[in-house]
Amino acid sequence: MLPLTNSPPPESTAKIKKPKFAPGDFIRRKNSFSSLTSLLSHAYLSQPRSWILLLLLFIQILLLLTLRSVPFHFHGFHRRLPASPNPAAAVSEPVVITTPRSDSAAAAVVAVDENRCGNGYVYVYDLPSSLNTELIENCEKLNPWSSRCDALANDGFGQQAAGVSGVVPDDLVPAWFWTDQFVSEIVFHNRMVKHKCRTTEPGNATAFYIPFYAGLAVGRFLWQNFSAKDRDRHCEAMLSWVQSQPQFQRSNGWDHFITMGRITWDFRRSSDQDWGSSCIYLPGMRNITRLLIERNPWDYFDVGVPYPTGFHPRSDADVIRWQRFVRERNRPTRFSFAGATRRSFKNDFRGILLRQCRDEPDACRVVDCAGSRCGNGTSAILETFLDSEFCLQPRGDSFTRRSIFDCMIAGAIPVVFWRRTAYYQYEWFLPGDPKSYSVFIHRDDVKNGTSIRKVLDGYSREEVRKMREKVIEYIPKLVYARNSDGLETIKDAFDVAIDGVLRRFEEQREWGYKW
Repeated sequence: MLPLTNSPPPESTAKIKKPKFAPGDFIRRKNSFSSLTSLLSHAYLSQPRSWILLLLLFIQILLLLTLRSVPFHFHGFHRRLPASPNPAAAVSEPVVITTPRSDSAAAAVVAVDENRCGNGYVYVYDLPSSLNTELIENCEKLNPWSSRCDALANDGFGQQAAGVSGVVPDDLVPAWFWTDQFVSEIVFHNRMVKHKCRTTEPGNATAFYIPFYAGLAVGRFLWQNFSAKDRDRHCEAMLSWVQSQPQFQRSNGWDHFITMGRITWDFRRSSDQDWGSSCIYLPGMRNITRLLIERNPWDYFDVGVPYPTGFHPRSDADVIRWQRFVRERNRPTRFSFAGATRRSFKNDFRGILLRQCRDEPDACRVVDCAGSRCGNGTSAILETFLDSEFCLQPRGDSFTRRSIFDCMIAGAIPVVFWRRTAYYQYEWFLPGDPKSYSVFIHRDDVKNGTSIRKVLDGYSREEVRKMREKVIEYIPKLVYARNSDGLETIKDAFDVAIDGVLRRFEEQREWGYKW
């Protein structure tokens, strides 16, 4: 193939006899190229070699013009035009938003600020209520052992926190709840229907939100003798409904996203005998972006979002007040650990941490959760983290655990032993440099006798101060605001997640990113 340049091909060994021009002829001949008649009249074009050069140049021009009309393909990327018109141009008046069926208000009006929706608008599907709000209405049946109604109260934030008076500032007590770690589906749905960039016209949308409560739906079937079909039933119904929508058919799910309120492994059952549902592996789920409290680091469509914690600020002022409180807090404890051993695990790593902690009573404080539920938070855990400079964060039942967020919101510096506990999980929400906000000690080093206290004592007061300041700086990105409209100017975890999804979809549209 000829090179796409304006340079002539390499000359042959035969020398070309140069035509002789009179002074000024070059200017006249250059200008005359605008006329084909004058071009053909030049004497030097009567030479065969000149015609060959002209023909080659003409062919290259044709190739350039042709290639401009052909899309480029490179390693799975191709260029294509957006599937829908610019939504900012299509929406010029306030958008009327219908709230979920469980909301007592009939509708809410949200003014569209076009400058704040540069990455596009979100359309929220109106799924059958059996796939979301009816699950909450039947909260008594969501757990085979006890009612889940208290945990799902107050728009999913749970019961008002008891026992925190005197632990947190009095004016922030109403912002604390004993929130369950598996309620992000409810929180995201309630916030999404009030989002400033929501549109009720699917033709104006650049992203489509599927408000399916996947975690609540599968939760009751994870134990006892329920079948694989029981565990997959709700997800199959959701996919059947969504795949019938023209918006899904147009994109094959690439501009759709969903919140799944449990860890990714609860939805990755490979065989009928294994744990969980096979929701993520079902036809139709492949291209949907999934917001989970723990992601599979090797799955592009999994996005890790923070576990819900107990602090739900009502305003910017609440966030600023809390940051000041944890920054000024006196921390007499060097490090702490809250959790319980896993006796069924051979060489349980948590047991090693507990022994090291108890061997250093002047430096370490333990909250032993054996025989009690610490999952939704307690005042004892909160106060322990507030009093600690560092908090030990081994993996939980999976690679992540909610405690790392409880720890950071209290202004303590997490000490992690698996990189997948945080570093490979929450890239939109945590600093890019792990050393700026955390300490990593490989678990094998601890098993081989490394003293955690000696490692932590190796950090200077200034290094600890800088790490704590970075933790405090990122607190807004780790909390979910109490108000369904969000905070005034500060972006919380929900805002960061939605901005990230819209940015991802914008990049996919720009590059035609698919496989």
